[in-house]
Amino acid sequence: MVNVVLHGELRQHGDRRRSIEATGRTASEIVADLGIPAAETAAFVVNGEQVDGDVVLRDGDTLELLPAISGGAAGALEGIRVVDLTRALAGPYCTLLLADHGADVVKIEIPGAGDETREWAPPAINGVSAYYLAINRNKRSVTCDLKHPDGKAILERLVERADVVVENFSPGVLARLGFPDDRIRAMNRRAIVCHISGFGQDGPGRAWAAYDLVVQGMGGVMSLTGEPGGDPVMVGVPQADMVAGMFAAFAIVAALEARHRTGQGQVIDATMIGGQVALLSRQAARYFADGTIPRPEGNVHASIVPYQTFRAQDGFVNVCCANNALFERLCHALDLDELLDDARFADNGSRVQHRASLIPLLEARIGSIPKGEIVRKLREANVPVGPINDLGEVFADPVVRHLGLIAESDHPVAGRVRAPGIPVRLSETPPSVRRHPPLLGEHTDEVLTDLGYTAAEIARLRADGAV
Repeated sequence: MVNVVLHGELRQHGDRRRSIEATGRTASEIVADLGIPAAETAAFVVNGEQVDGDVVLRDGDTLELLPAISGGAAGALEGIRVVDLTRALAGPYCTLLLADHGADVVKIEIPGAGDETREWAPPAINGVSAYYLAINRNKRSVTCDLKHPDGKAILERLVERADVVVENFSPGVLARLGFPDDRIRAMNRRAIVCHISGFGQDGPGRAWAAYDLVVQGMGGVMSLTGEPGGDPVMVGVPQADMVAGMFAAFAIVAALEARHRTGQGQVIDATMIGGQVALLSRQAARYFADGTIPRPEGNVHASIVPYQTFRAQDGFVNVCCANNALFERLCHALDLDELLDDARFADNGSRVQHRASLIPLLEARIGSIPKGEIVRKLREANVPVGPINDLGEVFADPVVRHLGLIAESDHPVAGRVRAPGIPVRLSETPPSVRRHPPLLGEHTDEVLTDLGYTAAEIARLRADGAV
């Protein structure tokens, strides 16, 4: 017998867990036997390890199936047409979010070159930049020289039909190309124009170059990250870019909703620095409350004890006890009941005051126990705990599998491409992975035909270098 576990959206095909007579059959064959279309399966996991579809199952094996989130389901933004004039990360991440939810995103790229992230390698998959592949699914690529008169005419037709125009050139570049905001709005009053930049379309920072590291530093996040007394540390992902893209996508959807009432589009000025300041949250509240300038605290909480990272026997875990009940459960689970009789640890205020005495006692006990065992013990005691996972552990985590947070698509050059999945689910208008990250100019003829160009006209545009 083989144990089969269906995760995420694959559960529509039957019981989440079942045992079937499938010893000696491959994972792909089992999927077919269950009536699950191959395109809906993103990954096969056997006994905790990701495998290819041709692996043969043995008696007693557990086969987990992860959803590909693929198919033609209409997303919440179906019918919304987006002209994507972005490159690198903040802009493409914004349009990725729109595309995942069903928008038709037409990515405009420079003929012969394209988005510079196409060249950001290694790593690459069969010569295709992994960086580019990660943030450009569900889009159509059109090559168009916006300095060429015929290229400008193509953009005019796209804008006339668009719901949204997104760009992240340096401020002022789109206007110098002949498309200032007032002209775009005159061409299409319903269009929403979203500018994404480091420091805004006007003001003292408009001409400054903005890269993720620079903005993480200027926005205050790096002043709060790292060990006390140590050097500033950037977040390990390009979050200044990604947060700007998320806020821009949110603003676009808000503007689309406003258009339902007014019938008019509007102009959005989304900035990387704005996203960073918005993230300051409780630390900004502290500063505004009493003028204190927060400093790096490492992996501890200034106002809650214990709330920090601990070294286990074979790795690290995070433990959070925000009240007395949780601290009591923690002590019981770790066989440290004597701490509950110590007046120094009677309440959170006392624990903060006597942090230096309490933490070594917890470190000694947690450090003697394997990471997995600590997590099991504390979860059973309903104490907030979690392992610090590397990416191999993240994508093997049962919660990540269950939620379908690995998305895959078949690329004509790179082959099967994996990327982080879509982080939210909508019950009636689910997001989906419908298209592979496009080849440069893959959809030029298709889109131009939709715009009314004839085959002969498209051939002339290509011969003249406009596309």
